[in-house]
Amino acid sequence: MFDIATLDLSTLIPFILIGFSAQLVDGAMGMAFGVICNTLLVMFVGLPPAQASAKVHIVETFTTAVSGLSHLAHGNIDRRLFFRLLIPGMIGGISGAYLLTSLDGNTVKPFVLAYLVLMGFYLLYRGIMYPPKINDKPVLVEPLGLIGGFMDASGGGGWGPIVTSNLIVQGIEPRRVIGTVSAVEFFLTASISATFIYGLGLSTFAMETIGLLIGGVAAAPVGAYLAKHVPIKPLFIMVGLVLTVTSLFGLYKLFG
Repeated sequence: MFDIATLDLSTLIPFILIGFSAQLVDGAMGMAFGVICNTLLVMFVGLPPAQASAKVHIVETFTTAVSGLSHLAHGNIDRRLFFRLLIPGMIGGISGAYLLTSLDGNTVKPFVLAYLVLMGFYLLYRGIMYPPKINDKPVLVEPLGLIGGFMDASGGGGWGPIVTSNLIVQGIEPRRVIGTVSAVEFFLTASISATFIYGLGLSTFAMETIGLLIGGVAAAPVGAYLAKHVPIKPLFIMVGLVLTVTSLFGLYKLFG
């Protein structure tokens, strides 16, 4: 547990900047806060995957609350889609968090970094192919929520990349997908955070969490605004490149 008397602004600034930048992207694209923050915490700070994922999800409980309310104010939420994603997402998230807290951090770390590399390639591919081909097939929602929630908790991120991008491909208006997925994410991250706190204790809430929280909450309303005004294609490509390069570098450091 951290001591508030030891808080040092110079120590917090890097984490504030990480949280702010990640939430700007997440608010505009409906994804990437978790994968960006988790990559940096595992690689450069050296946190075990379970600790990194726990801190990110505790922060996301606050940022997604602000982001969800902002999307609600902008009329970006589809009520029917919201309830179809909610329960499967929470079930997957709790299961993934429970699994991650049960495994050794050194054993899991290579798999988490490999997963983040795949997320980077996936986002890069989505960016290059954007806008997606729209089809008229029935929308597959519940399985996406279950898989997205599980991978988000166990890999430290992935709810947005898995759920948002696939729903857009299935033909739902991007603005409504981003807003709805962001709103559901509040309940997802709250359930994942509760599972991590139960498994790891309150020590998961520390200095890094404070910095990420300040930056993320500050950026959430701006991100919701950007969802209506910033082109998605260059964001996909930029985030995909950054995640791919940083995660590959992390694997190189681990095995090099």
